Amino acid sequence: MQIRIAHPDDVTEMFRVRLSVNDNKMTQEELSAHGITHQSLPAMLTGQGRGWVAEDRQQIVAFAMADATEASIFALFVKPAFEGQGIGRQLMFAAEQWLAEMGCTKIWLETDSNLNVRANGFYRYLGWIEDGLQADGQTRFIKYL
Repeated sequence: MQIRIAHPDDVTEMFRVRLSVNDNKMTQEELSAHGITHQSLPAMLTGQGRGWVAEDRQQIVAFAMADATEASIFALFVKPAFEGQGIGRQLMFAAEQWLAEMGCTKIWLETDSNLNVRANGFYRYLGWIEDGLQADGQTRFIKYL
């Protein structure tokens, strides 16, 4: 498994990963309604934004994205067939390390509030602290770097 910085030409494969997940599932139309499109995503990979992909045999199987301006992790998705292999942990480490290098000391993310969603336990396991329910029903987590 190789972790590398994401490039704009990875966007199509990143969408394939995002649309394949079982938890926090969204359609292409729902993502578009949130401003996440094939046209908007490349800009989120440069400047104060960065993404990472995990490749298995030159196929993207997972990705993470962070925003240094917001001090946030705003995406972390792994194809179901590749869950439980430590890929998400490696991607999260890369994102946290980059955010720290960018001067962030307190970072945040939001995820589904349903405790049956695996992400809730995953973030807690990695040292994230629950920081409350948001108006949209998501749970906010914070972490001090």
